[in-house]
Amino acid sequence: MAAARNLLPLLTLLLFAAAAPAPSAATKFVVGDKQNWAPNVNYTTWPDKYHFHVDDWLQFNYQKGMYDVVQVADEAAYEKCDPSNPVVSYDRGRNFVIQLNRTGRYYFICSRGYCWGGMKVTVLVDPRPAPPPSAVAPSASGAAAAAAGLSWALAAAALLCAAVLGLPFAA
Repeated sequence: MAAARNLLPLLTLLLFAAAAPAPSAATKFVVGDKQNWAPNVNYTTWPDKYHFHVDDWLQFNYQKGMYDVVQVADEAAYEKCDPSNPVVSYDRGRNFVIQLNRTGRYYFICSRGYCWGGMKVTVLVDPRPAPPPSAVAPSASGAAAAAAGLSWALAAAALLCAAVLGLPFAA
């Protein structure tokens, strides 16, 4: 009976894992790659190597106390290196990570004088592409069949758990 009780949490975990949505295909990009967020890096061409989508992440790694990351609202503030009205400003620690949660252009600068030397980056974020054809959601009738199959699987798992634990159930 003790072995059967140890089986119940495992079966429950397996059921929840099977019903969980697929993990996101988000990507984390280190700004500046191996050169990180620092002076003398060409951030004008860095974004050209990548394609950014909603839910991706930008990670800024930098020398603590020397640099910061300021997200500015628009191109004018970006071009003027003007941090006076930041969307986000971060200067603690040695890195800053931000999720790109909307489509459109994002603007980031260093407000400690290095922006004028090119320590600024802008990225354009596109919608997440549609899943590949093999992962396309089933049609309405297919969705109903999948839901019915899941219901049967859950009922069978519940009966199995009850049988393993020796619990009575109505037939």
